[in-house]
Amino acid sequence: MAASSGKQRWAGAVKQVTKSNFAAALQQLRTDVDSADFVAISCRKTGDSVASSRRHPWHRVLPIDTPEVAYLKARLSAESYEILQFAVCPFRLRGYKVLAYPYNFHLFPRDEINLVVPSYSFSCQTSFLTSMAQEGFDFNACIYDGISYLSRVQESMVKERNLIPQIQPVSSCSSLSVADSIFMSRIRSRVVHWWNVCKESSNTIDGWFSRDLIKSLQKLISGTELYGSRPSMSISVCSDRQVQLALQTVSHIHDDIVPLVVPDKSGGPKAVRIVLTNSEADKNLLMTEIQNIENEQNLRVRGFREVIDVISSSNKPVIGYNCLHDFTFIHSKFIAPLPPTLFEFMCSLRLVFTNILDINHLSKEIGPLRKAKNLPAALSFLKGQFFVPIDIELPPKAEENSNKAIHGNNVLQITYLFAALSALLKRNPDGQLPQGQNIMPIEDYSNIFYPLCTSLQEPDDELNYLVEHAKKSSTDNLVFLWGFSHLISSKELKRELQQIHEVFTEDFELQLMDKTCAAVVFSRSGLAEALLKEMESAKFCSDALSMKTSGLRAAGYDAYRKVCMSGLWEADLADSLENIMSGSTNSLSASSEKDSSEVYRRSESTIDLSDL
Repeated sequence: MAASSGKQRWAGAVKQVTKSNFAAALQQLRTDVDSADFVAISCRKTGDSVASSRRHPWHRVLPIDTPEVAYLKARLSAESYEILQFAVCPFRLRGYKVLAYPYNFHLFPRDEINLVVPSYSFSCQTSFLTSMAQEGFDFNACIYDGISYLSRVQESMVKERNLIPQIQPVSSCSSLSVADSIFMSRIRSRVVHWWNVCKESSNTIDGWFSRDLIKSLQKLISGTELYGSRPSMSISVCSDRQVQLALQTVSHIHDDIVPLVVPDKSGGPKAVRIVLTNSEADKNLLMTEIQNIENEQNLRVRGFREVIDVISSSNKPVIGYNCLHDFTFIHSKFIAPLPPTLFEFMCSLRLVFTNILDINHLSKEIGPLRKAKNLPAALSFLKGQFFVPIDIELPPKAEENSNKAIHGNNVLQITYLFAALSALLKRNPDGQLPQGQNIMPIEDYSNIFYPLCTSLQEPDDELNYLVEHAKKSSTDNLVFLWGFSHLISSKELKRELQQIHEVFTEDFELQLMDKTCAAVVFSRSGLAEALLKEMESAKFCSDALSMKTSGLRAAGYDAYRKVCMSGLWEADLADSLENIMSGSTNSLSASSEKDSSEVYRRSESTIDLSDL
């Protein structure tokens, strides 16, 4: 099935998974992942402050952003919005043939286990919800039948409050005190007496009378209960040490007794419940029942996180598009809160996903494909420029699924694009190089997140391309200007600047970040630093300024980075920069940290007020 088949040909190919069929789908997914070479993923979210923000256009990942700043903007988006669909596609790649097993999981952050913290709230953008509605997304089913989940950090909090009795290993307590010996002696006496009574009653009463007798014995024997249909007794404990003393004592009485630790609401031990079995087969059956209860509880608590664990434990390469953005969402929702820096984020992510391949980065190997700024654009370009006969084979049971719903088809597009790029570049998944050919193994492209930049203009068409001409520059050559009139356009501002100071007679490009602030990139090194020093020392010729630029202020790239690190997202960029500058005694140097990272500047990215 080629890419030209389009969404309609793939309609119904993706298995739709909700809470009602999650358990069965999870078992099949494990099998499909085990037999796969790769696992493609794709997310649908309630919004995206990185890709689109009319109120604050500077929130998007821009060509002037370093990878660290791009991560901070991606983190903002992940912490603001929610994932409603998570598509997973294990697939095998054999030349031009792909055998794919796509799933689309419908999610909703429902607090099914009454976890008070954190509060589940998130933002929505109408354009994203409208797009999902046009595809027939059922928001009622999402809310009532969407799969809930916890992150790994949240799960550890829940385990501390788990009220299900559990089996714990017995560890011997050394150097017993007098109090310990008395405690163990009393437990042994109670348990032996209880065991003898239960055994005598089962031997003397036949058939259905035994259960009635056991119930009557509850009035005579203190602490006797029923665990299902089996006799049981609870031993109160006050500490973990008493738990181990009780377990150690019970383990030496008889093999047909199974001890369970019962926690209290705070997560500490409340009691040790001992359960009597009537045979070795019955004991094994009880152990299986206990394990099944624990598995059901874990599945209910973790929810969709089980899927993340399946992918993680497989160690299969994970394929995505614009992975910096998607994996900040994945980390935030399913692993742990996002760390403050890109380096810490990548280290944390590698502990869960050892091998991530961003096809946005892989596509840079094909020069003309660098122009594509989204997945449909990349697919359209390949269709128009190359003939790659990729055939995607889908399981028949998937094609009959979900009334031809098209939810989750993006994961098939990612699968197709990866297969096509692999064929064009002749990448070898196992890393072995064909004889006589100098081909880089696929692992050389792993764990490199290439930020997908956008312009400040809203795209007119989803197949728009990025501009072809990109010039490398340094953050040391970039200056942020504010204090000009909000009614001025980028062209007017550039003309004004060219008239007020000789530094602006040099070659430079200007881009409005929002209505209040502009970014200026100089072609020649040193001009940005010279301008900032002159403005700081009041040598800047204010008499030449027009009314529109009479309050001009400036800062270097470090101030912009600090704005993003400080989380000053809600204000206009000029106000945020002003707050950073007023709270700092440092010079307005181009970069106090001397981060001379490379950025890309594009003159075509400038905007007018009509675009805001």
